[in-house]
Amino acid sequence: MTTHSTTSTASTGKRKITIFDTTLRDGEQSPGASLHSSEKIVLARQLARLGIDAIEPGFPISSPGDFAAVQQISRELQGVEIVGFARALRPDIDAAIRATEDAGFRRLHLFISSSQILLEHQLRKSQQQVVQMAREMVAYAKQHVERIEFSPMDASRTGEEFLFELVEAVIAEGATIINIPDTMGYALPDEYGRMFRRVRENVRGGDTVAYSAHCHNDLGMAVANSIAAIQAGVSQVEVTINGVGERAGNCSLEELVMAIETRKEALGVETGIVLPELYETSRMVSRAMHFPIAYNKPIVGRNAFQHESGIHQDGLLKNRNTFEIMDPEALGIPRNMIILGKHSGRHALQHRVAEFGVALQDGQLEELFTRFKAIADEKKHVTDDELLRIVGSTINQTLERFVLQDVQVVTSSLKNRVASVTIADQITGAVQSHSATGDGAIEALIQCIKSAMPFDMEFIDLELQSMAHGERAKAEAAVEIAVDGRPYRGSAIDQDVVMAVAHASISACNQAARSVQADVEAQSGAGAVS
Repeated sequence: MTTHSTTSTASTGKRKITIFDTTLRDGEQSPGASLHSSEKIVLARQLARLGIDAIEPGFPISSPGDFAAVQQISRELQGVEIVGFARALRPDIDAAIRATEDAGFRRLHLFISSSQILLEHQLRKSQQQVVQMAREMVAYAKQHVERIEFSPMDASRTGEEFLFELVEAVIAEGATIINIPDTMGYALPDEYGRMFRRVRENVRGGDTVAYSAHCHNDLGMAVANSIAAIQAGVSQVEVTINGVGERAGNCSLEELVMAIETRKEALGVETGIVLPELYETSRMVSRAMHFPIAYNKPIVGRNAFQHESGIHQDGLLKNRNTFEIMDPEALGIPRNMIILGKHSGRHALQHRVAEFGVALQDGQLEELFTRFKAIADEKKHVTDDELLRIVGSTINQTLERFVLQDVQVVTSSLKNRVASVTIADQITGAVQSHSATGDGAIEALIQCIKSAMPFDMEFIDLELQSMAHGERAKAEAAVEIAVDGRPYRGSAIDQDVVMAVAHASISACNQAARSVQADVEAQSGAGAVS
């Protein structure tokens, strides 16, 4: 279990930063991000696999469901510190104590407003009343739980003298961790780092407690402010997966962790996060909260490790370090760095075609490049299924095993949707039609495609994006499937959303078929050699 993390890690000599995850509490407070108790439990298990040091699973007083989730997570995750969140009110504290009483390791996290604007317009208390409430409630909580974290809410807009007075009071009553939150995302990095130094220097007992940073992202500086706090000696940072949270969100776990990992020599700190679990954790939270991840989101966004520029692609193919400072595969992100678009060059095109197992003869690359550029100028990027078609026509050969010949979908507001597809298998020569029903058109369509495949296919994920505005807008569909536990991703663009999903699904199935065939050929080759 992680405690104050003020000492260096023996093996590296670097200071260990405790990662406190509040995705299931502060993150869930983001409008539209509400989670069922069962979803919280699944995500908490994943946070434990990720190597989180302390999990704040909810706000026990807020609802019976939240209380039950915190209670079950406390009972199940015995190796992780569980944090009970509470206002500086006795009923809140009692609920947090009861919800976390079965935890292997626990702390209570108490907060109260501290800025003058919140005292006047939200809490409607005087400064002295707030100090007295904080004193009494920390003392009360201390009777039940040893580790007490205290947060003066909106600390970055709180007058310095009152902040000192409030923090000094709760330290005197037994608070062991002082969190100085930038609740409104207002602080600048140098200001935020200075707050911690000033508190430590001017508060009696300020050097006897641990310090925590909790930053919101209203001005886009949550990660920068958190790093400034680390440089000021903070030993814990409070984060959320994908940066979810109130308004513009919180400090993003994956961004902070990778900033530390990538620049740990300069920062002199490290975390215990299991990096290969980062990507899957991000996707799980995105799905559970129904919050899409921005394409340009650092670390986990779709474009974070993808390149369309010919100059960048050429450099990457020669040496990955030319245009990447992190290894996506080390974070659990499937490598797919080359995106073919109008800025791509011959080197990238030839590389992508070679990944399909196709060797172009003299003159074929130039012919293919000309056809490719014509399509790329018209569309944002060239998807795999489009590329395979133009490669096939260039070398006069069919490269896709499965060809979608027809799709029909019947929708109704009164009954299930009905879909039928006709798919040709270029290896066996068979042309088969399959029908299925579903609550939605896409569900019915996917059931048809599943039944047409000669292998068991699991439908994992679907992303849809409008490519323009107006009724003639095209849709891009990105579909991920799994076959024998291995992921395959296909994308397609069409004015009809259902057709875009159909073509993207078939593209993914064709990738799976090529992989299966390659495995068979490799095994037969190994058998022949032996």
